[in-house]
Order: sequence, then C-alpha cells, then structure tokens
Amino acid sequence: MMMIPHRTSGVEETMLPPDYQRILAVVREAAGPVMARQVGEVLGVDASVRARLEPLRGKLVRLADRGWLRKLSDGRFTTRL
Repeated sequence: MMMIPHRTSGVEETMLPPDYQRILAVVREAAGPVMARQVGEVLGVDASVRARLEPLRGKLVRLADRGWLRKLSDGRFTTRL
C-alpha cells in the first residue's frame, strides 16, 4: 500500500499519488461538502455498486485522517479551508 503523507508545512499536494490528487481536486471543485458517491460519479466510478465505492471512501477517509480533507459528522467530505 502506498504511503499517504500527513499534511504539514513542506509537504506539497504533488507528493500524493495521482489518484489521491484527483480526489482532492474533485472535492475542492465541489460547491460544498460531498459524499463519496458524488466524488465517485465525477471520477467515473460505478456509484450504483457499493463495493466499487468502498475503496474510494477509504481513500477519502485516509486523506481526512492525514489532514488533507475534513470529514464532517454526516459523512461528507470538504477541503479544510
């Protein structure tokens, strides 16, 4: 499994794997907080199949755990700023 760096000063978004950079871009471009399903739809993931969404949800949670995103209490994700 690829290491996802914690967001700290000196750690650039470009240090994230490309698929994580795409996820961040989708969340940033959204009008507001998004569900994993919405991110999946933009990325072309078959959002109707829960098993296809779970790996994406895992990546969103990983990004939130490391400070790149914020996970809200309702399960939606947003950029930290």
